[in-house]
Amino acid sequence: MENKILLVDADFYKDIADELVRGAVRQLEEKNLKYDRISVPGALEIPSAIATISQQKSTNPYVGYVALGCVIRGETSHYDIVSNESARGLMNLGIDKGLAIGNGILTVDNADQAWARASIRKKNKGRDAVLACLSIVRLKKSIYGDPR
Repeated sequence: MENKILLVDADFYKDIADELVRGAVRQLEEKNLKYDRISVPGALEIPSAIATISQQKSTNPYVGYVALGCVIRGETSHYDIVSNESARGLMNLGIDKGLAIGNGILTVDNADQAWARASIRKKNKGRDAVLACLSIVRLKKSIYGDPR
């Protein structure tokens, strides 16, 4: 069975998500790693998508998951709910299920901050999320042999 990374992006801010994915894909290709990509409507759906896919143990080719998306502060408390709950969902999957997850969901005050973090020419948080995921994959492999 092939070892792959699954990129899960929230396309609510599609242009920002696509840039994060671009940074992630470049990093994966530099390391000659295979990957798949799926998109969900928003950041809150990312943990559910990862949980659903990871539960298929016998057919799951993924050794790690990279969550990509953006939450921009608005006028209501919805920002806090989406930011906190998407991060909590990913953290729970990492702790409770032992999944290797790189969290690249940006939580920012405005679009300028999002672009500074997403841009492959600036902070490149898509790349950083891949690197975080791969560090956990390596840790699991050193402990268990098989990183799944």
